[in-house]
Amino acid sequence: MRTIVVFRLSILLPMVASQTFHWGPCPTPMVQPNFDLNRYLGRWYEIEKLPASFERGKCIEANYALRPDHTIRVLNLQTLKGKVRSAEGTAIVQDSREPAKLGVSFSYFTPYSPYWVLSTDFNTVSLVYSCTDILRLFHVDYAWILSRTRTLPPEIVYHAKEIFARENIDISRMKATDQHGCDS
Repeated sequence: MRTIVVFRLSILLPMVASQTFHWGPCPTPMVQPNFDLNRYLGRWYEIEKLPASFERGKCIEANYALRPDHTIRVLNLQTLKGKVRSAEGTAIVQDSREPAKLGVSFSYFTPYSPYWVLSTDFNTVSLVYSCTDILRLFHVDYAWILSRTRTLPPEIVYHAKEIFARENIDISRMKATDQHGCDS
């Protein structure tokens, strides 16, 4: 049994090398009460994030739109090595009693990953968290501070980080996203 666990870890650890992982299970933060998906739809710019291998560029933004089948079209854009790159996925509200806990997938072959809106005012800022347990030994997590504009005042970013910390989410590796020179 130990050999199997070591083997699995040796395969998984390189995949999470550019992610943020911690020993033990995922924290279970509170999410936005009275979440209104329709008010959340639209464009959000990434202000800061925990490291993510799929986001290495600049000018990162996410666009959310409701489809006729009531799923959410997720279109992520970033500029990497001078080229605009996109990734399209689907988000769903997994439980109508907790609409701020969405699931998102960027492939038909992968399960939905958590996309939890911890806090938002719908007009200025949104705090998003995602966490996945790996073999119940450790977890990989992501956190984003998003804004309706490419910049946020430092006091709003500071307050956002306080909310993550209050929810026991380690944001010590959080980095600012370059949003300079993005508008054409």
